[in-house]
Amino acid sequence: MQTNRRLLTLLLTLPAIGCAQQSSLSSAASGEPMVQVSANEAAQRVDVTVDGRPFTSYLFPSTIQKPVLYPLLTESGKAVTRGFPLEPTPGERVDHPHHVGLWFNYGDVNGLDFWNNSDAIPAAQKPKMGTIVHRRIRGTDSGRGEGSLEVSMDWVDHQGKVLLREDTRFVFHASRGLRGVDRITTLTAANGPVSMTDNKEGVLGLRVTRALEAPATQPEIFTDAAGRPTTVAVLNNAGVTGKYRTSEGVEGDAVWGTRGRWTTLSGVVQGEPVTLAILDHPRNVGFPTYWHARGYGLFAANPLGQAALSNGKEKLNFSLATGQSTTFRHRILILSGATAPERIEQLYADWAD
Repeated sequence: MQTNRRLLTLLLTLPAIGCAQQSSLSSAASGEPMVQVSANEAAQRVDVTVDGRPFTSYLFPSTIQKPVLYPLLTESGKAVTRGFPLEPTPGERVDHPHHVGLWFNYGDVNGLDFWNNSDAIPAAQKPKMGTIVHRRIRGTDSGRGEGSLEVSMDWVDHQGKVLLREDTRFVFHASRGLRGVDRITTLTAANGPVSMTDNKEGVLGLRVTRALEAPATQPEIFTDAAGRPTTVAVLNNAGVTGKYRTSEGVEGDAVWGTRGRWTTLSGVVQGEPVTLAILDHPRNVGFPTYWHARGYGLFAANPLGQAALSNGKEKLNFSLATGQSTTFRHRILILSGATAPERIEQLYADWAD
């Protein structure tokens, strides 16, 4: 529980932002909540609860082409993830059906597109796609303030050949006013060298609820690396309040294609101020990451797509030799209340230590 206690100590010692936040922090000393991690392999899921209330689930049905965490809920139970395509909700967007909850994949692995794969892809396009297949649950742990899940997956081509072996450890944090997930992922080139050519589609992705999108006044068309266009329509902006901010002070739509150690997305969800944060780690490839963050609700950290995201000014073209591994470390925080950048910076310092 050392990691969670350090998070909790920071939360208790930092200045509160607003009355609601102060109330949450002042009650944190009463005890850490119970984080229960419960596997149900027959249902292809692992459920995570906090004091018996849902927080998130690790889902691995073959229909979504990769395992995901879905939904992600605030302390009070409000979803910060989009429902579509698993649980469509009235008034939300139905674009990009491959954006499901919180996921990890990439748009160019030995020329295969893992990012855009979904059941919506035409059969003729399927050989160009990659799929991440859940293989086994290596272990679970439950406890006060923190629980964990360890899993193994394979990144496979259309014929089922394994390109990458993935071993991931999720750590689930809970304290007053905070829910968090650490995703520590090790990728190993399994059956030959693996190239991950610079591509804007990656790597850690989160698709957020409508309220956390940025207000938009005109439709936009976004094209993936293969030239497939997706139109994002204009919707009613009532209750749409999302705003990005990076560790470097860049805000709004300008965040896309910039580097930063962390980025926040803040807004109001069903009357509750909420701040999401994704924290990069100094030991990750490509640190500090580029942000593939869109106003329509895609919040993604992409350290590998440097040429695409820098307009050709930088290039990485990351690769692994046969048997070689690399590890990606990310922390995702869901904070109740408006949260000052200084507070995120201190939480980041704890993560990066």
